[in-house]
Amino acid sequence: LGQVLFFLVLSLCSVLGRVSYSIPEEMPKGSLVGDVVKDFGVDIKRLKSGKARIFSRDSDEYVELHKERGVLLIKNRIDRETLCGQLTPCVLLFQIILENPMEFYSVTVEITDINDNPPSFEKSDVNFKISESAVRGAKFILDRAFDLDVGINALHTYTLEPNDNFVVRLHDQADGSKNVEMILEKPLDREKQEHLSLVLTALDGGEPQMTGTMQILITVLDANDNAPVFTEPVYKSSIVENVPIGTVVTSVTATDADQGSNGRITYSISSITENGRGVFEVNAQSGEIVLRGNVDYEKSQSFQMHIRASDDGGLGDSCKVIIDVSDLNDNKPNIQIISKSNVIPEDAKLGTVVTMINVEDADSGDNGKVQCSINKNIPFEMKSSSGEFYSVTTDNELDREITPEYNITVTCYDEGIPSLSSSVTLTLQVSDVNDNAPVFERSSYEAYVVENNSPGLSIFTVKATDADWNQNARVFYMLEDSSVNGVPVSSYVSISADSGVIHAVRSFDYEQIKDFKFRIKAQDGGSPPLSSNVSVKVQIQDQNDNPPQVLYPVHTGGSLVAEMVPRSADVGYLVTKVVAVDVDSGQNAWLSYKLQKATDRALFEVGLQNGEIRTIRQVTDKDAVKQRLTVIVEDNGQPSRSATVIVNVAVADSFPEVLSEFTEFPHDKEYNENLTFYLVLALAVVSFLFITCLVVIISVKIYRWRQSRILYHSSLPVIPYYPPRYSDTLGTGTLPHVYNYDMSRTTDSRKSDSKFCRDASENVLIMDPCSMGTIQRIQSEKSILDEPDSPLEVRCLSTKERWTTREENRDGAWFSCKNELTKRTPHVLKDIWTAHSVEFLKEICLSEI
Repeated sequence: LGQVLFFLVLSLCSVLGRVSYSIPEEMPKGSLVGDVVKDFGVDIKRLKSGKARIFSRDSDEYVELHKERGVLLIKNRIDRETLCGQLTPCVLLFQIILENPMEFYSVTVEITDINDNPPSFEKSDVNFKISESAVRGAKFILDRAFDLDVGINALHTYTLEPNDNFVVRLHDQADGSKNVEMILEKPLDREKQEHLSLVLTALDGGEPQMTGTMQILITVLDANDNAPVFTEPVYKSSIVENVPIGTVVTSVTATDADQGSNGRITYSISSITENGRGVFEVNAQSGEIVLRGNVDYEKSQSFQMHIRASDDGGLGDSCKVIIDVSDLNDNKPNIQIISKSNVIPEDAKLGTVVTMINVEDADSGDNGKVQCSINKNIPFEMKSSSGEFYSVTTDNELDREITPEYNITVTCYDEGIPSLSSSVTLTLQVSDVNDNAPVFERSSYEAYVVENNSPGLSIFTVKATDADWNQNARVFYMLEDSSVNGVPVSSYVSISADSGVIHAVRSFDYEQIKDFKFRIKAQDGGSPPLSSNVSVKVQIQDQNDNPPQVLYPVHTGGSLVAEMVPRSADVGYLVTKVVAVDVDSGQNAWLSYKLQKATDRALFEVGLQNGEIRTIRQVTDKDAVKQRLTVIVEDNGQPSRSATVIVNVAVADSFPEVLSEFTEFPHDKEYNENLTFYLVLALAVVSFLFITCLVVIISVKIYRWRQSRILYHSSLPVIPYYPPRYSDTLGTGTLPHVYNYDMSRTTDSRKSDSKFCRDASENVLIMDPCSMGTIQRIQSEKSILDEPDSPLEVRCLSTKERWTTREENRDGAWFSCKNELTKRTPHVLKDIWTAHSVEFLKEICLSEI
């Protein structure tokens, strides 16, 4: 009961309002206790939104809150005697708690007594042995009756029936209590009546009045003129709670002056308070009071009883025994969770309340003083909102990615010696907030793909991770809008949104594009989403998919070109050079030249790296005039690709000697064995050709002029740059600058060709079946030989002459040369102009102009 009052005092200091109600006990379930809305001024909506509830350690089983009506109702029948015993006033104390924000309202309900318990005696009957010599006024202590009701409903008076010899009186004691005494009014006469039977009736003051009875059986004895007397009227003792059963608490002593049986004293408990029933007993012979039950300070702090001492003659005396109980620190703090959160977002503000607890210790004094704390190194702190209420709040920022769960251990300990403690562990989950953007494994990526890939090929995989959880950590990949060479990057590659796998949309060509860059964005599934970017560079790797292209010598179906070698040529004489290019790169463009077939393999050799055709021995008169060489050009790719070219060589010192052997030079790998037929035919038409050549010269002049004008005004594709006069100092290049090339043209572009000149002593002979007259004209007329526009020119100017005519004929000859090469080798020069420089072709055509 003291604990309830203590709780009441503390609570009244920590709440926002206080209301008291008074109701009688035994009200039926559902009866109205009070109107909370009216008395506290709280809106019914606030009761619902605040999740209003009653908090009490003992009272919540008797009163409940009806949130729909805003009233307090009886939950279970209330028995004041069970609830409070003899304590007055009998009150229920509880709080009405509201959340968001947290509010406390204190309610005190006084339970008033109704007369529902009659007085009762511990014993149904009692025996007295009274000597007949007992004098008038002799007192006999009777057992008191007990009434659980209080106030006016409590025990009021006693009556004794019949009352011929005795009357009953209440005798006030020093401590305020009253003894029930039976007073002898009329002496007894054993000879008249040896046994008497009286009825003691206890009456309360309630309405209606209730009673309880006890029968008194009196045996009249012979005279006993001395009654027992206690040494002290009041005995006091103290014990510590939880002492073992059987402990002697104290002892009482009474003396009787009589002798014999009249002086033999018997001790008994005449009355004891309700809390001591069954806890103590008195030794009838020794007067020792022995503990027979458990003593708990938190339930009873003291006990009171009356001990009666009676002799065999029926005389007796009584004394009062007061036993105080001392407190021990035998109760741990009791922790009760009022409100708690199981989940908290990681972006919760500082000071957010995650739980509220109530702590009590049933001990008293220092043993009941409690301090609470939580485990360290967590972003929470404990605050005391009032004497017995604590709250755990955040005091630092939370990060689910570092710590997704916290175990908060609340430990409460009292100040007793030794100190007792109790603890409770709260598990708090930290919910995820999308506060982390996806992070790629690398700052940039580089991928490689071989050209000529199939569309849809998986090129590379990018990977990004997100430290968040669930949907916030789900990563999607997408291409950022950009372009490559003016084309959207999405036409080059695509990316899988879920896996990050990059696929090729098209087949790549290394000769068109060597690398390209784009950016990929990784975006999570949070709201709002977070993203990050990464750069990806795709490098196209070359594949040997282009065969070598032979630039020189170039063959057409209408004219024959032969390189002339004098019979006086020494070993190592440079006949000509095979010029080839490969639009691939790296080792796929490394070219090597080999002599595949030759009329006389012992006479010529081809440079493996530079393609130069040289003599490997001294030319003799026995060597055939016409020599046919087949050169194969191979690249260094895997597998290797190749191209072949046929080089015609004339071994002679003069044109007539060549003419006798080269009247007809084979075309397209077919040799005409009937050379005589062509010689005769040539002599027959020589006169006709003389006239024809004059017409051809004029036609070629006009033709070149028109072609140069057309080319000048036309829009030709830009040819990638090759350095002028390209050379390889190691002898492995494809066009050493020390060798020059001239272009010779006829009226028929299909019969035109190029020639190579080294010095004035080195000549190139161009033969054509229809050129007999021209050859004769060249031999006879030097003026015609000097004509630069001859349809079939075989000349090699001296160094001085070449430099004299170079600047004059440079521009016109270049345009004519380019037009002629375009017509003759369109399949080759198309790729050459795509992959090489205009200057490269100029170098070929104008090196000897």
